[in-house]
Amino acid sequence: MPRREHCRPVAVGTTAGQVEDFGSRAPRSEVLALRALKLGDLLVAVPAIRGIHRALPEHRLVLAVPGWLEPIVELIGGVDVLLPTPGLDDPLPIAPGRIDIAVNLHGNGPESRGIIEALGARRVVGHRNELRDGPEWEDGVLERYRWARLVTAHGMPADPEDVLLLPPAAPAVIAHATVVHVGAFYGSREWPVERFAAVASALDALGHRVVFTGSGAERARAEHAASLAGLPDSTVLAGTLALDEFAALIREARLVVSADTGAAHLASAYRTPSVVLFGPAPVEEWGPPADGPHVTLTDARVRRGDAFAAEPDPAILAVTVDDVLGAVARLESRVATG
Repeated sequence: MPRREHCRPVAVGTTAGQVEDFGSRAPRSEVLALRALKLGDLLVAVPAIRGIHRALPEHRLVLAVPGWLEPIVELIGGVDVLLPTPGLDDPLPIAPGRIDIAVNLHGNGPESRGIIEALGARRVVGHRNELRDGPEWEDGVLERYRWARLVTAHGMPADPEDVLLLPPAAPAVIAHATVVHVGAFYGSREWPVERFAAVASALDALGHRVVFTGSGAERARAEHAASLAGLPDSTVLAGTLALDEFAALIREARLVVSADTGAAHLASAYRTPSVVLFGPAPVEEWGPPADGPHVTLTDARVRRGDAFAAEPDPAILAVTVDDVLGAVARLESRVATG
């Protein structure tokens, strides 16, 4: 893990140019990496981002990701500028020819390729397509491996297990908590709130300091879980934490119980013991590092695989409360024995 002093403050560019005009001349050669997705997607690209930085230390590294991820970008190390990029609907506000090397860490579809090509970079790093050479896109592989393999093939060696983040500047609002993360971006990943409540109640009885997390939109779900578990409103942190505060909470947690979401990927990034429930996404593509203190639960035999469905995938519904509590017991035994 890089030492703290290796993390330079991240300058935030804006489309309005308040901080930096990306149409002006760059202070030095720049490499831009595009990853306009969510928290978990950013975290699985960390090994590739680190590979880019190590291979091109003389370049200024611009990371095009959604602006709300800035607190996490600061914890990667080596990123010089965050260019807020909420999606692929608009071209990047950068003068053509300014970027020296453009890296497509987003995908290999026409939208992301079009944005990369519009930069007019001297060199483009991406998967093979009708315009560019590169490694072939592989289906069914671990996402961390996919992007580490891509940059490695282009001469920027990356280790797919290099996921550890720097510690946030401030300590956790609650230390050694057991984090029950009730949220998920899509309904396909939502484990029933009654089951989260049952797990929380059992862990509370075992002496865990349980807190419920999620986004502001998921606060009602977290409050419902706390109520069903017989735990006070003070255990509900959903919607109250800034992203760096959430990262600190996960880093210092005793345990994280979550669906396959950003919370689970943060647990991987800090080697925090976690039980991760998988629905539409295969564990072999999105699972945590195999050598970490993590247990994944799913039933691939019944997986429907529709990530955007409103209803929970049968693979996550197949996971029971007893499955989760058994996984917690195994994890804590493993941690206790070193």
